[in-house]
Amino acid sequence: MAGIRNSVACALLTAVVSAALPLVAGAATHATACDTATFCDIEGGRYLIRMPGSWDGKNDVGAIVYFHGWQGSAEGVMRNAGLTKMASDLGIALVAVDGLNKTWSYPSSPSQHRDELTFLDRLLADIDMRHAIDMDRLMASGFSMGGSMAWYAACYRGKRFAGIAPVAGAFWEPLPDKCPSPAPYLFHVHGTTDTVVPIAGRPIGERWHQGDLYESLERFREKDNFQTGPSFRPEGTRLTCERQVSPEGPLIEVCLHPGGHNMRPEWVARAWRELSKARGWKG
Repeated sequence: MAGIRNSVACALLTAVVSAALPLVAGAATHATACDTATFCDIEGGRYLIRMPGSWDGKNDVGAIVYFHGWQGSAEGVMRNAGLTKMASDLGIALVAVDGLNKTWSYPSSPSQHRDELTFLDRLLADIDMRHAIDMDRLMASGFSMGGSMAWYAACYRGKRFAGIAPVAGAFWEPLPDKCPSPAPYLFHVHGTTDTVVPIAGRPIGERWHQGDLYESLERFREKDNFQTGPSFRPEGTRLTCERQVSPEGPLIEVCLHPGGHNMRPEWVARAWRELSKARGWKG
């Protein structure tokens, strides 16, 4: 009788496990099914991703990890036809990260809804696991508070990104005492008449203060023996740029335009192309 009972129990267990397997498999498949409209959910947050139209469905591509501005959203980034076309034209993926409560909680931010650096670690691990992304060809970018988020990513997680391309954002006061990451490949764009995030920074209420762009740059410049080249104007733009290059390889470029607080996708595209040249990427 004991043998019969054991056989029956074994058969029931096998049936239960077999029935559960399709559900587990389905859950795993669902977990990876995220794109421009369906969020990739991870602990502490979420993101959207758009693969380029030229993607062959299997080979890894580079990617821009983009942080939206204050009160923005990942959905808003994906609705920006200029940004999505820019990434597709470059043959790379666009990763639109969603800020918690439509903002970012980097050090010195007025908002402290989550640990952004821990979340960034989870984000990059999830991108690597789920998608055909070349993790050696990642560039962080963002606008306004999202630009500041890109600065902090470079400061504290710089080894995870090949370069950064912030627009109209910098560190907030108090600035980091020092950045643990190596000197970056940095391509920064800012408007000389920006009053929302001025180049010199400004107070926000009585407790917070946007940092000065050039003081922010010193946190990176002090790392290597950077040599300053002559200013130049990239062809077809209203940008006036100054580039500092280190003998070790990194470069820091600041491009100013005569406008205010705005972002143009072609600035991010140019940063990707210049980063590709500097890094020696092909394709």
